[in-house]
Amino acid sequence: MQTDIDPRNLIGRKAFDRNGTKIGTIDEIYLDDATGVPEWAAIRTGLFSRDAFVPLEPSELVDGTLRIPFERALIKDAPDFGVGRHLSPEQELQLYHHYGLDVAPPLPFPDHDFGRLAGTDDA
Repeated sequence: MQTDIDPRNLIGRKAFDRNGTKIGTIDEIYLDDATGVPEWAAIRTGLFSRDAFVPLEPSELVDGTLRIPFERALIKDAPDFGVGRHLSPEQELQLYHHYGLDVAPPLPFPDHDFGRLAGTDDA
């Protein structure tokens, strides 16, 4: 998704699934803790129903609406963590797995200088 969009401007927009079926209205936007980039949207799926979390990364903003590349049924079956609270890393991982998205493990610390002997130049 475009990262230059103010996440506050997404709230209240309509969301549609991959087939163009309306899912609901964007209720909240969740930012990545480390980068501040919008990562998840909570979509109100009906008048008396719960919010469903959807990933923003594979989604697109098209003509003022959020197009989510998943089926409505999959979206409505997403784990329910409630809205208005912080998503834990474990909850985010559950959501990524629910949508079949790969999550890259954290990068290890570079170890290119470890194990070198002082005074040697192995480069």
